[in-house]
Amino acid sequence: MAAIKRKSSQETSDREASRALKVQKATGSSRDHAFIGTSGWAYSSWKPGFYPPKLPQKKFLEYYATQLNSVEVNYTFRQLPTENMLASWLAASDAGFRFSFKAPQLITHILRLRDCSEAVGGLARALAPVVAAGRMGVVLFQLSPNFKLDVPRLDSFLVAAYTCGLRMAFEFRHSTWFCDKIYEVLRHHRVALCIAESEDLETPDVVTALFTCYRFRKSKYSSAQLAKIEKTLRRRYDEGEVFAYFKHEEQPTGAICAVDTLRRLRRL
Repeated sequence: MAAIKRKSSQETSDREASRALKVQKATGSSRDHAFIGTSGWAYSSWKPGFYPPKLPQKKFLEYYATQLNSVEVNYTFRQLPTENMLASWLAASDAGFRFSFKAPQLITHILRLRDCSEAVGGLARALAPVVAAGRMGVVLFQLSPNFKLDVPRLDSFLVAAYTCGLRMAFEFRHSTWFCDKIYEVLRHHRVALCIAESEDLETPDVVTALFTCYRFRKSKYSSAQLAKIEKTLRRRYDEGEVFAYFKHEEQPTGAICAVDTLRRLRRL
């Protein structure tokens, strides 16, 4: 009897998933100012907590986009996406969905912001289809933890990168970067300070652009912590576009937190 009940429950879940893939979310429009998601989506280990048990992996993004309205693509840290790859991602999500991308490690970890014009230009050209579709979120430049404060280098990089037209956010992972000089440079170039938190380091919640970017990297969040996150994002939502991404784990904890947060923000 228990096995029959489990089967019935699974079949119901699969039918609901199928319906979700055929319709766009009523609340997920291009008028959203809050774009919430996770760092990636292609995780089979998210079954059955997030993805329905029988959902094929090729349908993951399509289902993900019925639950959340943005994703941070980590693929671009290692290599640039092809035009066909981007076309398939755009087709799998609706017009209100936004793609953010992690900048290549060549720029942030190997060249460390020096002589990057060619690399940044290549990134901009690769992401052009997403920009043209009006589906671009932010490009996250996540620096190495051992990369310490260097104001002239950051400023020179941003001067050179300006012509590429990318909407950029910087995540600094060494505490020396958190100072007024850096905030002034970011404001001058209209670049966001990525407000990231982890078990080891928290970025000051300082606004440096007309949009904001948050990365919530802790493994677990209590109901009280999620309520605090909602309050923060709601405040930023009233000021301009906000992008927020929860950490990927083997379990779908981050995805569930992201869904909960987005639903909280959409409540009247």
